[in-house]
Amino acid sequence: MSNPVKTSIMKLIFSLLYILIFPVLLLWIGGNWCWVEGTIFNYWFVALSYTTIIYLYIKDPALLNERYQQVGSGNQKAWDRWVVVGLGLGFMFWIVLMPLDAVRFQWTQTFPQFVKIIGMVMLLCSSFLFFRSYKDNTFLSPLVRIQNERKQKVITTGVYGFVRHPMYLGAILMFIGAPLLMSSFLGLAMGIALILLIGARTIGEEATLENELEGYADYKQKVKYRFFPYIW
Repeated sequence: MSNPVKTSIMKLIFSLLYILIFPVLLLWIGGNWCWVEGTIFNYWFVALSYTTIIYLYIKDPALLNERYQQVGSGNQKAWDRWVVVGLGLGFMFWIVLMPLDAVRFQWTQTFPQFVKIIGMVMLLCSSFLFFRSYKDNTFLSPLVRIQNERKQKVITTGVYGFVRHPMYLGAILMFIGAPLLMSSFLGLAMGIALILLIGARTIGEEATLENELEGYADYKQKVKYRFFPYIW
């Protein structure tokens, strides 16, 4: 495999600045720039995003380039285009809904402190799974597609020896943990809807991998669970 061209420094800077939109949006919509739980989530989100992007820029530029793939490109499955759009829009709605619910309108009463702590622990576990998924799997595309041009192969080590979709497990922990931290029943409901969409995507993604990627069927026999050991 030839050495990949590194992402331009301007694109890297744009990505780092773009990420800051979400923390600003969260606090602005909430109407409280001193919202403690929202600030904790913002620090978590920015730290994870920056650490991952900078790590990939230095250590795995091919994967960073892959993460910039546009919807509909690179032989992405047609059905997955709609899923990616749905996940993107759903994530934005989720980010907007939580501060409206928890702070601005206070539709949900503040959760007990121990529930918020559980949410924080889930976010910490989520960040580990997210980062290790990128570190362990250089083929971790945002699109359901087979990367023939990169000679994609099955990854079975690291967190991929634990469950078959560790990044999705990280997303599940995030979509539950953040609303628990920020005291938002509506955010939790939206998070569950996004988790169901991820679950549906996983079924289609695994069908693609089993049919088109050599060795994936054997990997499924070795690592039997998608997200949760002994459950699914």
